[in-house]
Amino acid sequence: MMTTEKTNEYVADYLNHLYNQIVERNPNETEFHQAISLMLQSLSPVFEKNPHYMEKGILEQLTEPERIIIFRVPWVDDQGRVQVNRGYRVQFNSALGPYKGGIRFHPSVNLSIMKFLAFEQIFKNALTGQPIGGGKGGSDFDPKGKSDNEIMRFCQSFMTELARHIGPDVDVPAGDIGVGAREVGYMFGQYKRIRGAYEAGVLTGKGVGYGGSIGRKEATGYGTIYFVQEMLKDKGLSLRGQKVIVSGSGNVSIYAMEKAVQLGAKVIACSDSSGYIYDENGIDIDTVKQIKEVEYGRISDYVNKHPEAVFTEGCTGIWSIPCDIALPCATQNELDAAAAKTLIANGVKVVAEGANMPSTPEAIQQFLESDVLYGPAKAVNAGGVAVSALEMAQNSMRIYWDIHEVDGKLQEIMKSIYQSCVQAAEAYGEPGNLEVGANIAGFCKVADAMLAQGVV
Repeated sequence: MMTTEKTNEYVADYLNHLYNQIVERNPNETEFHQAISLMLQSLSPVFEKNPHYMEKGILEQLTEPERIIIFRVPWVDDQGRVQVNRGYRVQFNSALGPYKGGIRFHPSVNLSIMKFLAFEQIFKNALTGQPIGGGKGGSDFDPKGKSDNEIMRFCQSFMTELARHIGPDVDVPAGDIGVGAREVGYMFGQYKRIRGAYEAGVLTGKGVGYGGSIGRKEATGYGTIYFVQEMLKDKGLSLRGQKVIVSGSGNVSIYAMEKAVQLGAKVIACSDSSGYIYDENGIDIDTVKQIKEVEYGRISDYVNKHPEAVFTEGCTGIWSIPCDIALPCATQNELDAAAAKTLIANGVKVVAEGANMPSTPEAIQQFLESDVLYGPAKAVNAGGVAVSALEMAQNSMRIYWDIHEVDGKLQEIMKSIYQSCVQAAEAYGEPGNLEVGANIAGFCKVADAMLAQGVV
């Protein structure tokens, strides 16, 4: 029988050796390495209490995707020239259900980013309590500056290859950065033509008129705020009167801002890739919606309609604005240690991640060592995939739920996720650390399912 000290040392050596193996096997994939490292840092107490996870090689299996599909996507632009992009689908883990995760169209997309997103998706999906596994896909195609016809031709070509790898009980993609209802619609239409059948459950994030769920568009942003609401409640606080800054001005950001305002907060800043706006009177959400969802414009256009607001080029400066709640909702690693120190010095109370892995490890450490309430991405932004799972359920039953039913279920799911994180953190000796709680709660659910199915 090993002493506690020897057990701890053995587990630490095991996790360190495994991480080094993963880095060696997946060279130059920095985002993937970061996601793995953040997860492993939380799991020492789990393996100390449950050594059978090590004996059965659960982590060795869980950190290797079940399948990776990489393919070319040729398409014709409006000038008649053939363009070629690269497409990806990482089907990471199906222990809890069919692979589920978005499709991202952005020039930064590469295999490392796809693997990190798919790996995170496994545990995010597990936390929702819905029967879905983890996956992610995308392309280095940039929809900015492309015509509607070019986007349609690209989406059709992308789906022509992807169609053979997905299905309602196999893999169910959705939208992500650069992929909204328009792109999902084009992909769904192509899938339907290829399959010769109306399989509504093959994609989520569809338009409400053809199988989409009411409330899906708002779900990630609304869910973010519902999670923040639970964090504040535990401290005897509410959103009323809190000053909020939100990075990004896409789907997650817009609807996080909308729900925050509905619950009495004051949103004073948001951004896009060109810079950020600051409006001390409170951001007009309808104006942001008009600019970003109708006109497909830049956030700088906001000051043309609200001259009292100020636009500043560059994104990082948004974190210098004093606020009570900061919501990084744009992209990975957007909030670094310097920004974290500035937020803390300015008295921020809550940092909750609406985007995937938006804080660097150094920034996360700053938050955990301060009095800031920190909500990790895999828990905070799980509302989108939760409602995607509700869309799948509605598709299977061939029914529609109204907004009250969908939003009510979303609120309950986010409350449940928060409680799971709190309870797991307490059970493993890290009370209040939602980062550790989310990682442990998600991991244990997936690991136990893998053991039960004999995949080991």
